[in-house]
Parts: sequence; structure tokens; C-alpha cells
Amino acid sequence: MMTSFFDQFASPSFLGIPLIAIAIALPWILFPTPPSRWLNNRLITLQTWFINRFTNQLLLPLNVGGHKWALLFASLMVFLITINMLGLLPYTFTPTTQLSLNMGFAVPLWLATVIIGMRNQPTVALGHLLPEGTPIPLIPVLIIIETISLFIRPLALGVRLTANLTAGHLLIQLIATAVFVLLPMMPTVAILTASVLFLLTLLEVAVAMIQAYVFVLLLSLYLQENV
Repeated sequence: MMTSFFDQFASPSFLGIPLIAIAIALPWILFPTPPSRWLNNRLITLQTWFINRFTNQLLLPLNVGGHKWALLFASLMVFLITINMLGLLPYTFTPTTQLSLNMGFAVPLWLATVIIGMRNQPTVALGHLLPEGTPIPLIPVLIIIETISLFIRPLALGVRLTANLTAGHLLIQLIATAVFVLLPMMPTVAILTASVLFLLTLLEVAVAMIQAYVFVLLLSLYLQENV
């Protein structure tokens, strides 16, 4: 039984060909392309408004040099939200439950922020490793601790997104299984459990959007330290 609960996180394949590439490419097909007309329909207007609001909120604390990342951050945010939301549909696969995919996003982007800081302002970037006013005997220990915390950042980004989505999917499957088991024996309890399942599904929709926002927000904070 426990093996079947985790089967939903296995990458699907057809004739030995992994289908994760289709799951990753599908979100971009669903977004409407803005036409060349002056007036857009309601869906494109709502999509444009959401992206503009998100970009303005995210890049507000950054200086002009960090605004070059606006397109990357907005695209990553929309991509993660769409993948997370599609993963809540029945008989679908959520690529962001794979730690390898999330680390593939986190490590290069985090490394890019570090390289930018070391290239543009190396003194300030290295200064983050040693807080001001540190006692002399604690300097070697604090440098080691800050260096470790720096390299843990991409791991924390990937694990946070993976763990939250995986835990939510497991809870939904466990409660849904309990509903089917209790329905013939205790219908009243099954109905109450189904109401809990409905509320949990709404919570997972919020988690899917919040985790995508947190992922991009933390990247912007890392960028803010280095530009």
C-alpha cells in the first residue's frame, strides 16, 4: 500500500521514453499569445495585469541593474504556478515533486547571483561572510558558518518546493483513500472526511501558488544582496 502512495511521484514513461519533457513543455502551450490588435480579450488582459503586478512587486527593492532579471523571474513564476496547479488534476504528473528538477532550477540561478556579486562588487559580496563587529576569536568560526549557509541556499530552495508539494499530494491521496474505504461502512464519517478533503484541496491550490512565489522571491532576495 505504501508503495502505491509514492508511485504518483515516479516519472511516467511510454515505450521506455520518459514523458517528463511533455509535462514540462505543456504549460507554455496553454498560455494565449497576445494578438497584434490594439484591444485584447479578457484572458490576455488578466494575464498581462497579473504579470505586471507581480514584476513590479518583486523588483521594487532592486536597483536598475537587477531589473534585467524581470523577464526571467516572471517566466519562472508563471511556469512554476502552472506546473503546480496542473499537478493537482487527477491522473497527472507534477514535475516539481522531483528534487532533481527543482535543483536544476535553483543551483544555476543561485550561482548566477553569486557570480554577479563577485564580479561587480567582490568586497561587499565577501563582506556578507563576516558580520560587522564580530569578536576576533569568532571570526574563523563565523566565516565557516556563513560559507556553509551560503552553499545551503540552493538546496533549501529545491527541498522546500519538493517537500511542500510532495506532502500535499500524499495527504490528498491518503484522505481520498480513507473516504473510499469508509463510504460503505460509515457514510457519515466518509462525508465529513470528504469535506476535509475538499478543504485540503483548496489549501493545496494556495500552497501551489505560494511556493512558486516563495521560490522566485528568495531568488530575488539573493540577487538583491549581489547587485
